[in-house]
Amino acid sequence: MAESRTPPRGGARPQWDPRHQACAEALTLKGERVERSLIGLLEEADGLRSVSGSTPGEQVALLEYLLAICYASETYPQSNADWRSWVEGSQSLGQAAQWLARRPEDEIWDLFHPTEPLGQNSLLAPYLDQRGAGPAQVVIEHSGDYNLLFDHHHLEHPQLLSPAEAFRAMLTQHVYGPAGRARISGKETLGPTITNLAVGRLSGRIRVLALGSTLGETLRLNLMPSADLPGEFNRSWTVGKQARRGFRTKPEGRPVSGPADLHSALGRSILMRPTVVPESGEVMVDRVLMGAGELLSLQTVHLQDAVYARTVQGIKKPLWPSAARAFWRDAHALYAAVKDAEKPNHADRRVDLYGRLALFPGPDALRGPDSPPVRRIQLWAVGLVAKQATAITWVSGVFPFAPGMGAVLCHASSRGSAVAEYVATSLGRAAYAAWEIAYPNPKPSDQSGQIARFDARWRHWEAAEDPFRILLEETAAREPVERCLLDYASTLTDQARGFLTKSLDSLPRNSQGFQARAAALRRFEDELASPKAPAELHGEKA
Repeated sequence: MAESRTPPRGGARPQWDPRHQACAEALTLKGERVERSLIGLLEEADGLRSVSGSTPGEQVALLEYLLAICYASETYPQSNADWRSWVEGSQSLGQAAQWLARRPEDEIWDLFHPTEPLGQNSLLAPYLDQRGAGPAQVVIEHSGDYNLLFDHHHLEHPQLLSPAEAFRAMLTQHVYGPAGRARISGKETLGPTITNLAVGRLSGRIRVLALGSTLGETLRLNLMPSADLPGEFNRSWTVGKQARRGFRTKPEGRPVSGPADLHSALGRSILMRPTVVPESGEVMVDRVLMGAGELLSLQTVHLQDAVYARTVQGIKKPLWPSAARAFWRDAHALYAAVKDAEKPNHADRRVDLYGRLALFPGPDALRGPDSPPVRRIQLWAVGLVAKQATAITWVSGVFPFAPGMGAVLCHASSRGSAVAEYVATSLGRAAYAAWEIAYPNPKPSDQSGQIARFDARWRHWEAAEDPFRILLEETAAREPVERCLLDYASTLTDQARGFLTKSLDSLPRNSQGFQARAAALRRFEDELASPKAPAELHGEKA
């Protein structure tokens, strides 16, 4: 197969244009999976439920690119009032599809064009054959793999990527690429700072998108209103009026010219080499070279979906993803943003995603016989957990939103999180109580492992997410929140008792084992009955 790993010599140059060729999978309203081009996605946006991705990050990156196209084509609302009219009136996105289809011939959208490759930096071309590596490096989930970092034979002989796969991976790199060192020599290429990979625009924070019932509604919900020009769409590194950074020194972040610029920013310098597989004639990507990309100076207006939290040091920053703490445990921060936006004093409302969602009428304003149903929207939170250059995992969660119910949902999520945290603490203390009796003379170095034998907290956290989501769904459906919280607390305590009992099954069937078991169960019940426990664990309203 060595022949298939080399670029074509002679004959027609490989081409691939995502405007006209299938580049992403989408889900129809009937639940069928179909492949669509960029134009197809926009033309059929209101007949598709969503665009799909192999990871949450890839799906976000595709939505970001579609938003950029909408802005570049001037298919976006001018004001908050205009935005609401667009959403409620299902404003067509056909203008964006037409703009994309009618691009002049000298505007290249070819992924493999020699001088203007779509989304890429053709300045890397002189170095691609010699210094490039396998296409796995452009896929974020593969970039931290041991083989990729250390086994160069693997890099030279990776699995080929289809143009569509490579295109989506490239978009994801531009948005979510983790910080680190690129596998490229700066001294012998474009400059020493080409090796310094900065954190991607959305890497390191939680991105929140409002999801509608169709792809079209999702795009309309997330189109930030603007009375200004959209800025320049970043089609390729070496074209357009946008001044690009150099790689001799580290530059300051450049200003964002508008939303089209923001959503299409080239966060990496990437160049991909096509090859034709002899057996099938398919065009594939067999080699990639990647280095540093653009640095943006982001302002508050560019973070309109951000949810803020404080670090241990008390610093306020956009909520960050964590591998150790599932995002649903911090959903109250998301609903707090919604709650603040729904304050009666309109002047206090922040002009952001949550302020715009608060413009929709709540249930109290929709009680007439001719009133439309309350609009149901979901808030989708996505983040990438990375350790240096290594991607660890994607975290994501979908949370219900109903206009006018921000305060109620914030209360439900805050109390639900508090109940789950307290039950987990109680399980930890019960495990300690069992350990004290089961291991009367422990070595200090063995303590953590011995306690872990009886610790059921990990089972609790795995099982608590579904009841929490049911709590929020029922609250958003206007079920009495206090009753929902009591049912939720009862479910969590019943589950936790079962998990604790199972974790104690390994105790020996002797006097010491029975004492340890009884002590753990008693400690758990004492913790639940404590005055410090959330009221819901006592069967009471908070």
